[in-house]
Amino acid sequence: MSNDHCQHLPISKEKIQKKIDQYGCFIVQIQEDDYLPAFVYTIGLYQQYGHPEIICFGLSVEVMASLLNDACDLIKKGQSFAPGTSYDDFLDNYPVQFITVDQAYYPYYLGTGCFFYGHNRFPALQLIWPDKQSLFPWEPEFNPNWLRKQPLLDRNSDFMFQEEKNLAVFTSRQILEGSPILYIYHDEDGDWQFLNEEETKEQDVRIVALSEIAKIDPGIKELHLLSYGQRAWRASPKDKWQWE
Repeated sequence: MSNDHCQHLPISKEKIQKKIDQYGCFIVQIQEDDYLPAFVYTIGLYQQYGHPEIICFGLSVEVMASLLNDACDLIKKGQSFAPGTSYDDFLDNYPVQFITVDQAYYPYYLGTGCFFYGHNRFPALQLIWPDKQSLFPWEPEFNPNWLRKQPLLDRNSDFMFQEEKNLAVFTSRQILEGSPILYIYHDEDGDWQFLNEEETKEQDVRIVALSEIAKIDPGIKELHLLSYGQRAWRASPKDKWQWE
């Protein structure tokens, strides 16, 4: 889990403000890793124009930065964007739509924006692009191979994981009997382990749905950005998670 996702970038508010004053907004670019898609978002649209900030996932950072700069130029001219409407201003021959970002996601994806504003009480929209059939991710026939490219930040804030809720994950008898989750491992093959300790006896291993783990400890959604091969641990439920 990259610190870029949960914390702000190493840049001062003054440098961000300088770019906003010069261009109308500042663009944050986060590269993809083996697990998470790339994403790009604006800072300054709300300050300058009273318009929600915009975030986009799943394309190259160069393309997404261009899309958000186009959005900024249109907003400067008085246009605004809202959920529930298709817009043809961005992609050749394909519409885009916007959804409202749930503030529960801000610490994970809009950290530098929160740092700049000093709070999370600014609105944000997610720019959603379609598949080659012009279908959007919430439509039943949307290309299933592209679903993980755009996490939809208007829903599932009690879950947040990229995977389906019925994904089989490893846990232990002790967890199911009430012991706290103290160790999480997201292995290189994509399997999740939620355990009470790093070493668990084979006879104590259990397989459950990821949604069941989220119900046992709703706070584990904090680790939903843990990438392949990363692990997290804490000494007790009162302690903060550490990861590598």
